[in-house]
Amino acid sequence: MNFPELCQLLNKFGFNERVKSSHHIFTKDGIEEIINIQPISSKAKAYQVNQVRNLILKYKLGARNE
Repeated sequence: MNFPELCQLLNKFGFNERVKSSHHIFTKDGIEEIINIQPISSKAKAYQVNQVRNLILKYKLGARNE
């Protein structure tokens, strides 16, 4: 997955983005976890994509009742 696409996905789900150097830090009210991602060139790291996927499933983000 491209890194900008992953950032765009998190923004779409209502996460707030803060950038510190190459680290993009995402937070959202009601979600305990802080997502800290960094790109490899223009790609997202595979384990970080999996972390985001697991959060989407855990909190049922994108569900109609969100």
